[in-house]
Amino acid sequence: LKHAARLAPAPCRWNSGLPVNIGVLFVPQQEAWVVERMGKFHRILEPGLNFLIPLLDRIRYVQSLKEIVINVPEQSAVTLDNVTLQIDGVLYLRVMDPYKASYGVEDPEYAVTQLAQTTMRSELGKLSLDRVFRERESLNASIVDAINQASDCWGIRCLRYEIKDIHVPPRVKESMQMQV
Repeated sequence: LKHAARLAPAPCRWNSGLPVNIGVLFVPQQEAWVVERMGKFHRILEPGLNFLIPLLDRIRYVQSLKEIVINVPEQSAVTLDNVTLQIDGVLYLRVMDPYKASYGVEDPEYAVTQLAQTTMRSELGKLSLDRVFRERESLNASIVDAINQASDCWGIRCLRYEIKDIHVPPRVKESMQMQV
């Protein structure tokens, strides 16, 4: 039983639930199905009624065109004045080009999450601790801009990035309270 569980593929939002090609297909609203003919990209099926050739055509990817919410895990970052913060966030994105999202990157969700984390650390390194709390909105905006520049070739558009929590080390928190 353990061996069978290891062999089962992990569920993935980007290319799971591939429908079987029976010739006549109904694509749901807010989905795009990427079709390959004999192993090569052929076309993208739009929502509604579609026809395929059963032995030649294969549905390779199913892309959801809805907005996707990704929880960016907590990470540590160092500010300009050498204070280490624990920070996490939420990323909102949408697939704009199903072709690029299917063939541009292996795992778009993972790629965008990693990009958000590295960009967050980079942007926090430019600010002092006092400015991090004051300029939260501009920090979010600069992260969205950086993600959109890099993810354009992946067919993904970042709509928003929100910082959920910023955790300050206890000693720094005590000194901030003493200062107030």
